[in-house]
Amino acid sequence: MWRIGPGIVTGASNMDPSAVLTATVIGAAFKYSLLWVVVLCVPFLLSLFAVTARIGVETGHGVLDLVRMSYGRRLALVGSGLTIISNVAVVIADLMAVSDVLSVITGVPRMFFVVITAFSVWYILVFHDYRKITRMLVLVSLPLYIYVAAAIVTAPGIRVLLWNTFVPHFGSSAIVVEGIVALFGSFLTPYIVLWQTSSRTDPTHEPERADSHAATVVAFVLAYSIMVAAASVLHLNHPVDMTTRQAAEALRPVVGEWGMVLFALGIIGSGLVALPVLVASMCYDLAQAIGWKYGLSENPWDAKGFYVLISATMILAALTNFFPINPVKALYWSMICAGILTVPIFCFILVVSNDRRIMHTTNTKWENFWIGAAAGASGTATLVYLWLKL
Repeated sequence: MWRIGPGIVTGASNMDPSAVLTATVIGAAFKYSLLWVVVLCVPFLLSLFAVTARIGVETGHGVLDLVRMSYGRRLALVGSGLTIISNVAVVIADLMAVSDVLSVITGVPRMFFVVITAFSVWYILVFHDYRKITRMLVLVSLPLYIYVAAAIVTAPGIRVLLWNTFVPHFGSSAIVVEGIVALFGSFLTPYIVLWQTSSRTDPTHEPERADSHAATVVAFVLAYSIMVAAASVLHLNHPVDMTTRQAAEALRPVVGEWGMVLFALGIIGSGLVALPVLVASMCYDLAQAIGWKYGLSENPWDAKGFYVLISATMILAALTNFFPINPVKALYWSMICAGILTVPIFCFILVVSNDRRIMHTTNTKWENFWIGAAAGASGTATLVYLWLKL
């Protein structure tokens, strides 16, 4: 079981609080009509996870490290700049979500938990080897699976589900396309894709196909279940303005009054899984682009720049949380931001993974097809959304 533990963590961290609340908003806003987007992302994720894991194992370097060494620092800095924008937005939003649910269930002001959560993530990254707590993180993320039961209990007829799952429904309004971009962002988030490479740079790590498959299955099952439960239960005029307490109502048909508590545990668990990955991934990317020594297994005094970045990120995220922003809206827009910034990262991955000067094993035709399709779908959705908004 533990051989696929990292894949379960990757899948669970891909369904961080931002992704959970985004799926909730989209389910409440568009009902079952965008379930096909979740299915479409499955082959995208399988190919991306497999390729990025292979890059890390074969080369011992991260994607942006390889871009810097093979194509120049300037291009690597562009890539790291894009991931920084995306990652910082998601870190701030996830920190906001964790602190908000802690505040709701305890009655203590949210800002108190902002400081505690930010410090906890910083402490894990600076003073603990992230890999040593992988098994614990698998268990911490388990409350999210209550959504599977909620989806089963509240699901409509099988015909409705099949129709919306396998037949694409396109809308002409910017709001619908916005939802598609947000879903792409929540599934194909740049940080989780690049983390797959950076976390595999240990030369003793052997690639596990089951690992990437587990990550994909976890992300698919959770997102699909959350959208079905939200579509069936939540009936709101403006879903993006919902509170976390309203979002928790999707679990009421299964657990009744315990819905808020279990929802909070799921958000806290997924946040504690995702936040260290988010922060570390961003710091890996910038350190690789600049050429600094990096790695969570490195002594902080031997990789000062890398650990200063981690500290600065947590301080910035904590300070930004003091602004009065609706947590659900912040989470949703962080995924839209991630969806817009995915395309250049996919292009970097395609170039690096097909360069025979870098890789011993280049991509198969199907891997190139699906990663190219992911870039094309995300890029098209982004361009249509921007055109409709303008």
